[in-house]
Amino acid sequence: MDNKRIIQVEEKVPFKLLVPLSIQHMFAMFGASVLVPFVFGINPAVVLFMNGVGTLLFILITKGRAPAYLGSSFAFLAPAGVVIAKWGYSYALGGFVAVGFLGCVLAFIIYKFGSDWIDIVLPPAAMGPVVALIGLELAGNAAENAGLVGVDTIDIRNVIVFLATLLTAVLGSVVFRGFLSVIPILIAIIVGYVAALFTGIVNFSKVAEASMFAIPNFSAPKFKWEAIVIILPVLLVITSEHIGHQIVTSKIIGRDLLKDPGLHRSLLGDNLSTMISGLIGSVPTTTYGENIGVMAMTKVYSVYVIGGAAVLSIICSFLGKVTTLINTIPGPVIGGISFLLYGMIGTSGIRVLVESQVDYGRSRNMAMTSVIFVVGLSGITVKLGSIELTGMVLACVVGMLMGLTFYVLDKLKLTNDREE
Repeated sequence: MDNKRIIQVEEKVPFKLLVPLSIQHMFAMFGASVLVPFVFGINPAVVLFMNGVGTLLFILITKGRAPAYLGSSFAFLAPAGVVIAKWGYSYALGGFVAVGFLGCVLAFIIYKFGSDWIDIVLPPAAMGPVVALIGLELAGNAAENAGLVGVDTIDIRNVIVFLATLLTAVLGSVVFRGFLSVIPILIAIIVGYVAALFTGIVNFSKVAEASMFAIPNFSAPKFKWEAIVIILPVLLVITSEHIGHQIVTSKIIGRDLLKDPGLHRSLLGDNLSTMISGLIGSVPTTTYGENIGVMAMTKVYSVYVIGGAAVLSIICSFLGKVTTLINTIPGPVIGGISFLLYGMIGTSGIRVLVESQVDYGRSRNMAMTSVIFVVGLSGITVKLGSIELTGMVLACVVGMLMGLTFYVLDKLKLTNDREE
């Protein structure tokens, strides 16, 4: 294959290339995706199962035109934690089902009335920084995974593994040719894991204890009105996140996914997966930034690769030892990969501004971008009951309010920089 040749969404990939590319996507999502069930105190096997099923369902609903991998959503952590503490995990599952159902209703509304309103509430001067914040606000998580912040003393072994992983990913994306040029992330993970073995920070004790085969721990939801009300506002968060991810992916692959296959289809796939997750005992799903970053680096956008990763995830959910072994990948390796992938998502936001030719001679554009960046990076938190809006989500809400305000002022002919 040509060096760095773009493999488009609908292209089929030879099996000898499909396997490593699929493994690369599964590894990219694994660290963050299994973190959510660990926080909730459940076995990650059912989550891996639903990630795979949800991804395949998403591909089916979007007619194979929107490459996206669905992993565990972090947006539900705070409200679901409140519900679990009060009534137990089963009632949190009921809240997941309710949010997913109403998200499907929202998708139907968008289908009936269109999505042109997005250009009004989030013009490029607002969308660019919002998209950038998706990656930039995760920078701290990457550093924490690597063991470089939040510790009293930095372990030199973590530094060695982190640098081995990051440098392999960065240099590989520049110097690798042919087949190797499309799997730099996978190679970086392997190099980082080998470095972790040499430094002695990998623990295999849990692998020895795990059984070879295991059925995922499915469970049923319970419904309580109070629990649903606590979790329901997250719908705003995940909708904003979904739109941002779809726009990022659109810029990367060079297609407008909001129009084809349409925001209504991708939103339906995302929320239907979340609803099914709640019905079988898994955590809510969302399109994953880590996998968007992989596509941006490798220029491989094929849904067949994404589908292959989904199938591998389902298979792994039934293999106790394999799941446990993959889970031994240490934080510095995940952190090293995340440093690059999260940064590339942030760069995609800047790309929105450049390609949209945003005119910063207009006061509104300067104000929007400035305020959104500061709100998203300042750490400001707005609490609405048990829901906390912060980071990219709060910045997105602020950007939408500013966009609507400028639109109304334009209609009233009160602005001094409107385009006639």
